[in-house]
Amino acid sequence: MAAAAAPQRRSGDPRGAQRAMAGGKCRMKMFKFVVVLLFAILATSTCKRNRCLEGGSHKNRPSPEPDMHECTLYAESSCCYANFTEQLAHSPVIRVNNSYWNRCGILSKSCEDYMKKIECFYQCSPHAAHWINPNYTAGIEFVPLCQDFCDEWYEACQNDSVCVRNWITDWEWDENGENQCKNECLPFNKVYANGTDMCESMWGNSFKVSQSSCLCLQMNLRDEVVIKYLTSESSEESSSVSSSEERACRRKLRKTELLKEEEGVETETVPLAPHHSQAY
Repeated sequence: MAAAAAPQRRSGDPRGAQRAMAGGKCRMKMFKFVVVLLFAILATSTCKRNRCLEGGSHKNRPSPEPDMHECTLYAESSCCYANFTEQLAHSPVIRVNNSYWNRCGILSKSCEDYMKKIECFYQCSPHAAHWINPNYTAGIEFVPLCQDFCDEWYEACQNDSVCVRNWITDWEWDENGENQCKNECLPFNKVYANGTDMCESMWGNSFKVSQSSCLCLQMNLRDEVVIKYLTSESSEESSSVSSSEERACRRKLRKTELLKEEEGVETETVPLAPHHSQAY
């Protein structure tokens, strides 16, 4: 009896082909999704780096301002126009826009210098928008300041007088849009307990004192290195700064120090320990 012939295998399975096509479409959709997601992340990051706050005197995007009278720390890439800095060019500073600084008397030169640093950062820094307040795009939120910077600022202003605790919300604004005192004038050291209290109260939640001695701003040339670290590598300073982040920051600053020493260039970027700077 002849053996039964083996059944012939069909060369093409339409269901398999359909499954392969469906899998290919799924992978293509996933690929497109990943590409779009990466593009969105990059676009958001680029936008953050290349934008300014949305205040009345801010530019749309930072650009060079070689003729700045003050705030020259940001002259190569500035969110304010050079004519804005004319208000800060002569001491004593009386008024910045419609805000008077002398409602409780002329500020001492040392206190005024620190007030200028903060004003210059807010108005002119191309990096301020990294900490933009999501609920008020003309403002900043939780910019990390170095503890020593705040302590030295407090020391510089402690014997000057002020009539408000929060310089954003506590003024009374008259019909001309100018700030007036609602309360009596008191020394800074009666209004603020210490440097931390002052930094975290004077401008509301605009600033915070960093837990790190390196991942923080001092409003001087040193910040060029630190800001690059904060905005590119760690993106956001976490509430708990790890020792590895601290070491990485210090290594980067030390490397910059060595490079500057080799070039024979004096710079404020060198010291890790904060100190007074005359760059506004």
